[in-house]
Amino acid sequence: MPERDRDDAFDVADTESVRREAERDDRTGRSAAAARIAHQASWVDLQVRQAMERGEFDDLPGQGKPIADLGVEHDPDWWVKKLVERENIALLPPALALRKEDAELHDRLDAITVEAEVRRELEDFNRRVVETRRQLQGGPPVITPVRDVEAEVAAWRERRTARIEAQRAALAAEGERPAAVKRSWWRRRPGARRG
Repeated sequence: MPERDRDDAFDVADTESVRREAERDDRTGRSAAAARIAHQASWVDLQVRQAMERGEFDDLPGQGKPIADLGVEHDPDWWVKKLVERENIALLPPALALRKEDAELHDRLDAITVEAEVRRELEDFNRRVVETRRQLQGGPPVITPVRDVEAEVAAWRERRTARIEAQRAALAAEGERPAAVKRSWWRRRPGARRG
């Protein structure tokens, strides 16, 4: 039975009765925590069953297919590998990344239209090659050569000129006028002759 605290006028529970109440529930004979867990498990089962009846699990991806990697040894880095595979991330050592970048450098330079940006890109590439050579991180050796900026800019100019000439030849073959001779739509006047 609870006692009255004479100073506060609050009910103070007897510690023995609180302990007994926490141990067993009189109606079920189980502890209150076990009863809550059992009730929660049945509630979850009910929610899943109702969702299945409504058809909420019918069109899930992978339905009817075996679970991927089931039965394979547990790999603690499985999530990193799945992320790399899903996002197509390239994780290469610096030496190999520079080799790959070296192979793709001409295509990247050809996408640039300003000579100053080409020079900046080449200087940045050379700087990263030199920095990677100075670092002792292990892995494959850095065999990527630095690029001669002036020679690469000259080669870029030649490729650019060849592309422009090819575009002009294609336009001439189609019979179109060069873009510089065409009049813009805002310069055309109603009733004026088109030339």
